[in-house]
Amino acid sequence: MRLLLVEDNPRLRELLTESVHGAGWRLDAFGTIEEGQEASATTAYDLLLIDLGLPDGDGLDLIRDIRQRAVQTPILVLTARGAIDERIAGLDAGADDYLVKPFNHGEFLARCRALLRRAPDTAPPILVAGRLSFDPASGVLACGETELALTPRERTIVEVLMRDVGRVTPKRKLEHALSEFGDELSTNAVELSVSRLRKKLEGQVTGAAIETIRGVGYLLREVEP
Repeated sequence: MRLLLVEDNPRLRELLTESVHGAGWRLDAFGTIEEGQEASATTAYDLLLIDLGLPDGDGLDLIRDIRQRAVQTPILVLTARGAIDERIAGLDAGADDYLVKPFNHGEFLARCRALLRRAPDTAPPILVAGRLSFDPASGVLACGETELALTPRERTIVEVLMRDVGRVTPKRKLEHALSEFGDELSTNAVELSVSRLRKKLEGQVTGAAIETIRGVGYLLREVEP
């Protein structure tokens, strides 16, 4: 899952980034309408988180612009504007939900999950490879009935590999999935994440194996348990 956050408060951006990463989702965070317009026009997101009081204009204009481009991605408004008429204005502009600051981060994540579940075009089905199953909305990887604890980067690797099960996944595709706007990756970030993921799968009867295709990338294939 990849989310877009448009919020001009640096501290709140930092806190929300931590919350989103902790849920196993990727996040691109920006502070202006202009940046939000560019990101939403060039990247496919599963959920948009938009503040209204932005330095270069009203977030409602960004929401209207997005909807005018026929983008149906769910939008959660995050704002200090809590009056009823202001909430109505946000929903009428095209938002799907409205959260007034200050808010509880547990509730924030719950609303995100609800919007991701609600959107048929953006909430993908459970991914399966052998006895492994991965829920992109919750970030939970299970082997049979056993849930496996993963870091955010490991969840990202799992999702990409399981979407490509039976096909070679180029390393550059995994690098792109791990990266976020302005986030520098170490040269061996993919190798480290895959190595740690393999270790967590050891001892489990997964019915799947991650193979290294030297010079190309990785292949997740189903095998006899």
